[in-house]
Amino acid sequence: MTVAPPPLLAAASLSFLRQDEPVFGPLDFELHAGQLALVEGDNGSGKTTLLRVLAGLLHVDAGELRWRGEPLRRDECAGEIVFLGHQLGLKGDLSPRENLRIAAGLHGTCEGTNPERALHDVGLAGYEDEPVRRLSAGQKKRAALARLRLVPATLWLLDEPYANLDRQGIALVNRLLEGHVAAGGAALVTSHGAVSFHGGEPRRIRMHA
Repeated sequence: MTVAPPPLLAAASLSFLRQDEPVFGPLDFELHAGQLALVEGDNGSGKTTLLRVLAGLLHVDAGELRWRGEPLRRDECAGEIVFLGHQLGLKGDLSPRENLRIAAGLHGTCEGTNPERALHDVGLAGYEDEPVRRLSAGQKKRAALARLRLVPATLWLLDEPYANLDRQGIALVNRLLEGHVAAGGAALVTSHGAVSFHGGEPRRIRMHA
């Protein structure tokens, strides 16, 4: 009998406190390879905090996180989880090409992809060598999205990825998500409704304090 693989990511009774006050939790969910999950909740419900916890930027106060069926250890899944938040993680004095070369040096690249191809795919052809600080807000977001296209991370944690994007940029995010999930990746996304996902009904994770 074939045994089903464990969830890619699982949370059990996960909680986070700030100054002894609950931000969210306890929270339980599972996310399998090939799934997209929308993190929903009112402003202040802890959506961004959850993604920062999952990315290892904040410590878990209570509960358990498991990665591929084992307790999540950051050093063992480094490079498999990528976080894109309001701070885009770009060095302003470097060009998009240089920023992506740093990411590739740290985490490698997806097969058949390089910084130039990734920038072309997100609509930044011709801006590869422009300092990031000179780009518009939408172009900066596209440069950050190119990192998703470049590195071979399995789990994407995307906090309002549609912010500062026009209609074409929103469509780009949706295409990137569909391609990632179709290839066996997974994603958790916070959004105010711009998701138009054609790869099946997304999972819903409802935040509550």
